[in-house]
Amino acid sequence: MRVEELDYRELLELDADGGTIRFAGQRAILLDAFSMGILRKYLVENFGFAAARTLLTQFGFAHGWRMAEAMKAEFTWESDHDLRCAGTRINAMEGLFRAGEGSLDPLAKEGLVLVASYEAEQHALHFGPCGGPVCWTLCGLISGFLSRVSGQEIFVLEDACRGKGDDQCHLHSRTREAWGDERAEELRYFEADSLAESLDISLQRVVDSLKKAERQLSARRRALVQVSPEMDEPLRGIIVRSTAMRHLVDLARRASKVDSTLLITGESGVGKERIARFVHEESMRHAGPFVAVNCGAIAENLLESELFGHARGSFTGAVQDRPGLFEAAQGGTLLLDEVWEVSQGMQTKLLRAIQEREIRRVGENHDRKVDVRIIAATNKDLAQGVADGSFRQDLYYRLKVVELHVPPLRERREDILPLARALLASAAGWMNRPISGFAPGVADLLLRHDWPGNVRELENAMERAAALAPRGRVEVEDLPEEIRSASAKPMAATEGVRRLEDVQKDYLLAALELNGGNQTRTAEQLGIGVTTLYRRLRDFGMIANPRSSQRKGGAPSN
Repeated sequence: MRVEELDYRELLELDADGGTIRFAGQRAILLDAFSMGILRKYLVENFGFAAARTLLTQFGFAHGWRMAEAMKAEFTWESDHDLRCAGTRINAMEGLFRAGEGSLDPLAKEGLVLVASYEAEQHALHFGPCGGPVCWTLCGLISGFLSRVSGQEIFVLEDACRGKGDDQCHLHSRTREAWGDERAEELRYFEADSLAESLDISLQRVVDSLKKAERQLSARRRALVQVSPEMDEPLRGIIVRSTAMRHLVDLARRASKVDSTLLITGESGVGKERIARFVHEESMRHAGPFVAVNCGAIAENLLESELFGHARGSFTGAVQDRPGLFEAAQGGTLLLDEVWEVSQGMQTKLLRAIQEREIRRVGENHDRKVDVRIIAATNKDLAQGVADGSFRQDLYYRLKVVELHVPPLRERREDILPLARALLASAAGWMNRPISGFAPGVADLLLRHDWPGNVRELENAMERAAALAPRGRVEVEDLPEEIRSASAKPMAATEGVRRLEDVQKDYLLAALELNGGNQTRTAEQLGIGVTTLYRRLRDFGMIANPRSSQRKGGAPSN
């Protein structure tokens, strides 16, 4: 039989009543390509690229070997060349790929060109462009077929693949000796013990990561309990006590459920990146990467390459193809911090990438699809930038689908002490220092300070305190000078001097929180009686007045 005589209508047998399909004499099943792509995605995400490639390569090899046996048993071939070409044609009939112009023989000197590889298509769909060839199953399949019909081990590898951005997939078939050391690492994926090794490595990596995370979590919980036994559990790393932060977190959680672009605004150091991470972790993209880039920290002439990637030879020093951060964040979230710093020219390219969900590497002439959620952050007023012409209006509105404004620390003083304790616990944990908490007077100073550097300044202060505290708790002298000097001035509100009653109320709250709510100990430290403390708390509305409650309920008053 000659390869030209193969007819899929003669090879395909359908038995609707029996529920079976036979192709080339063997029972077959129909699986859509997308399902195979989902399987690949699951294998990669759970076991890593190495283990997934090994498994799919060896699965393909077994399938190709079995197909070769069926073709030899079903037909009598005029030549080995016809049989090898028949394997290529059968694979095309199965919908795996279409052979390009040239020979159908995988052993031909010029190699085998694959067009419309289902595997390259699915890999690009689920992972985006890859740095290497991705037709792992097809290479294994053709290898298994050739090895069975030739009676010696033949290994097929790609030197071009659409999965990594090439125009077409191109395969070469050689014996192990012919390949030599040129691509020895790739030949490891065909070896029987390679799968077990890859899975062992992947599983060990997962176990090690889980153990490390468990140790860190346990240490953090111990430190938090040590510093403040009654402190609430942090919400994904965010301390939420103030009304303003509760409103912000609620809005961020609602925004995370959709894929709209977000604009996070606020002063430097307020925690804009932490909010962006919270949105990512609460979203459907939480399993994907979170990539943050500070646009102001990258030179203008390099920012385009950093974001979109570049092709080899596109500029001096571009010695190889390099994907950008848009591709690195494929399936996840990309945070563009300090987006105010992006030049007018880059703003145009950034707008197109966000609108079209396509990027073009520097030096290339074709676009690449990307699946990325964009979050932008800035400490500047972009509306003012639009007004003075330094920021594109269309990009501003594209970014500001939902705006999340993070208030400065001075406007959410209820968060200062819980934040300080959590940051102190964290610093004490990685320094391995037994810090028990704050000495009297420290909490008052922390509340008096205006925190112009916001959470970042508070974090640095707590790190310093953890490093310097000599007796297991933070003393006043362990704080930075600018915080200690806060005792010399009254706590000012945003619009002037605060009322004395408000200051007293905040001070009582701070003292109570410092003592874990213990009123007796708090009264002793303040030098007043417990009854006086109780009366002041009641006057400030922090404790309900029982007589007032009785009157409201209609009971007679004595």
